[in-house]
Amino acid sequence: MKKQIFFLLLLLSTTVFAQQKRVETSIDTTKNKIGAEFKLTVKTSVDTLSKVVFPKLKNIGALEVIQSYPVDTVKNNDRYELIKKYGLTQFDSGRYVIPAIKIIINSKAYQTDSIAVEVANVEVDTLKQKMYDIKDIQPAADTIGDWWKYLLGLIVFLAIGAGIYWFLKNKQKKKIEEEVYKTPIEKATSLLNNLEKKELWQKGEVKEYYSELTDIARNYIEEAIEIPAMESTTSELIAGLKAASVKKKMTVSGETIENLERVLKQADLVKFAKSKPLEYEITEDRNKIQKAILTLDSSIPVEVPAEEDVLLNEAQRQKQIALQLKKKRKQRIITAAAIVLFLLTATTIFLMVTKGFDYVKDNLIGHPSKELLEGEWVRSEYGNPAVKIETPKVLVRTDLSKALPKEGMALIKEMQSFVYGSMIDNFYLMVSTFKYKQEGQIDLKKSMDGSLQAMESQGAQNMIVKQEDYETKEGITGLKAYGTFSRVSPITNEKERVYYEVLMFSQEGGLQQILILHQEGDKYANEISERVLNSVELKQGDK
Repeated sequence: MKKQIFFLLLLLSTTVFAQQKRVETSIDTTKNKIGAEFKLTVKTSVDTLSKVVFPKLKNIGALEVIQSYPVDTVKNNDRYELIKKYGLTQFDSGRYVIPAIKIIINSKAYQTDSIAVEVANVEVDTLKQKMYDIKDIQPAADTIGDWWKYLLGLIVFLAIGAGIYWFLKNKQKKKIEEEVYKTPIEKATSLLNNLEKKELWQKGEVKEYYSELTDIARNYIEEAIEIPAMESTTSELIAGLKAASVKKKMTVSGETIENLERVLKQADLVKFAKSKPLEYEITEDRNKIQKAILTLDSSIPVEVPAEEDVLLNEAQRQKQIALQLKKKRKQRIITAAAIVLFLLTATTIFLMVTKGFDYVKDNLIGHPSKELLEGEWVRSEYGNPAVKIETPKVLVRTDLSKALPKEGMALIKEMQSFVYGSMIDNFYLMVSTFKYKQEGQIDLKKSMDGSLQAMESQGAQNMIVKQEDYETKEGITGLKAYGTFSRVSPITNEKERVYYEVLMFSQEGGLQQILILHQEGDKYANEISERVLNSVELKQGDK
């Protein structure tokens, strides 16, 4: 009986030992901050035929599973080592226990070890991180996304491309129409050739074809024979042409006038009666018009002009060409300016839609604080005890002795002040140092109260004050005051909110002060202020 109990105990201990060794549990750290990740690792070693199932969990005890990592497999001879990791987190501080979880190996459950962990609060370093007032409730951002902005931008650019294409096409058409010709017959011949290149009637635009064809003939007759052909009906035009041929002693045959009349009447039928001539008829009508124009031109008597008239006509022609060239240059300049203006406007609208109005205003129009931030900074020492500081501009020495009461000046042995800007500017920076006649411990809180009262005396209203201890990189402790106040702008005569920061340090017989003012909400000024204060180095004063 004793032997059986011994073997039973041995068997139980072996089973427990095997189960403990079958699944190993570990964690990367037992202490972490709120929201940080704990990595729980579960490891097991099995043969190649074993089936292992790791549970899919959303929570393990009080901790949330934020990441379930893929299983890593490491082959070791005829066995596999399976490694499963879970990323856990907790958003409340305190001590927690990660409970055991079940791992199924060949349909048998094995328990992991439970592990105690600690979640600590996140400490806020108020020496480096600014504290701001509580803001009003803001409307929630649009969750649909910004896809419509990019769609609008695409539409704008397509509109620009279509506008440029239309402009160039229209300009090319006008260039052909406005071309300077030496004679009416040269113009008519050129326009007939261009009409054929358009292939209007081949595209089914028969009405437009006949309209342009007859306009070319009428325009030639008006310019060459000097009768109002463009304003006349077909009957009036033919009657006027016959009278002009007699008056000008033109040797034009009746057949030419009849062919011209036949084509003009055919055009009237096409334009007003929706007649549709056959293809060969269209070709014949075009040839008749061309032949009629050439015949009329050759029948006009040629008068030999006097030498003076020739010179005068040439001078007028050259003047006309010069005027045409000047007009074209002017049109090109206006066109180029319009295109540039259009592109600038379209680009500005696109940037405003995608980046916002402030981005366009700050980068295109300009922002004084942004220019300060992106300019060349200067690092220098000011006053005694010296303050070594990096600033966007060199600080200028100023005299504050007249602003202090006489009883206060009587206590001061030496005072130096250096400033950039003024109290009403977008950004104001002042570094002041004081040495007192009597050495002793300076009460920084009283000195800070005096500095804040000085701001109130200069127009600061509804001042919100927050104070805290401050320590430089070198370990020198001081006092910091920051907050906001309102004031009436002397430029706009409207109320504005101002953010301020004051640093004060007390050394042996000396006081060092740094004051920064800028408009509340100015993100560039916030960056300037942070960079300035992070650069502060203090030195002991000269005795």
